[in-house]
Amino acid sequence: MTTDARHPREPHFAGWRLLMWGAAACLLSLPLIAMQFTDEVNWTLSDFVVFGGMLAVACGACDVAMRKGGNWRYRAGALLAVGTAFLLVWVNLAVGFVGSETNSYNLWYAGVLAIGVAGAFIARFRPGGMAAALTATAIAQATIGLVAQFSGMDHPWPATVVFTGLWLVSAALFLAAARSGTRSLS
Repeated sequence: MTTDARHPREPHFAGWRLLMWGAAACLLSLPLIAMQFTDEVNWTLSDFVVFGGMLAVACGACDVAMRKGGNWRYRAGALLAVGTAFLLVWVNLAVGFVGSETNSYNLWYAGVLAIGVAGAFIARFRPGGMAAALTATAIAQATIGLVAQFSGMDHPWPATVVFTGLWLVSAALFLAAARSGTRSLS
C-alpha cells in the first residue's frame, strides 16, 4: 500500500514550480541574449544581480503562497500582490514613475511596498488582515500618484490607476478568502 506523505491541505505544485522557476531563469537570460545582437541592451553585472534578486524574491514568495495558501482566492490574491510588487520595482528601476528613474521622488514608491510588507507581517498573513494591508497599499500608491500629479511632476497617472487597481483586486481576493473561512499560511 502506497501512502502520500504530503499534507492534505498542500496540493502538489511540482510542475507549476518548475515552470515558474524556469520562466524566471529564461527571463533573466533574455538581456544576455539580447546583448549579443544589439547595442540597445547594455546590462552590467549589477543589473543582472538586482534583477536576479528580484526574480528570486518574487518566485520564492509565490512558491510559499502556492504551497501554504488556503484556497484559490488566497493564492490568487498573494500571486497578484507579489506580481504587482515585482512590476512596481521593475518599472521604477527601469524608467521611474515620476520623471526618469533617477528622480528621487521615485523613492517614495518604496514606501508603498513597505506598507504592504509591514501590513502582511502585522496581519500574520491572515486573509482579512492581508485585505486591509493591501487596501492601505493601494491608498499609498494612489496618494503618491495624486501628489505627483498635482505637483506638476512628469507623472503617468494611468500607471497609478492601474497599480492602485491591482492592489485593490488583490485585497478583494483576500477579503473573499477571509469570508470563505480560509486560514493563512501555516
